[in-house]
Amino acid sequence: MSGGTWELHWTAESLERLSEIEEFIARDCPERAVRFVELIIDHAEDILPHNHLAGRIVPEIGNPLIRELILKGYRIVYQIKPNCIEMLSVFEGHRLLRSTDLQKNHRE
Repeated sequence: MSGGTWELHWTAESLERLSEIEEFIARDCPERAVRFVELIIDHAEDILPHNHLAGRIVPEIGNPLIRELILKGYRIVYQIKPNCIEMLSVFEGHRLLRSTDLQKNHRE
């Protein structure tokens, strides 16, 4: 795909991470948890379909096709594929992306 808009696909891994984030925040405030997860999803879906290169290259991976957006201390990791953008994972910014996180997505 060149130009135009890109379709986003949220992997099972990325949706599982979002669910964990929501569960953690919901311990203190369920409403805020839902709003925050919606903010993460909206952030990616507002930016990436129109600018798939908006995110930086994930430093610990070094692959120009694996990139990330940063939002409120969370890393939203995605991979640019020939026909779509695949959302790989979402996690706290102090963590590093592990190669096992990428392998989980390739088994789906």
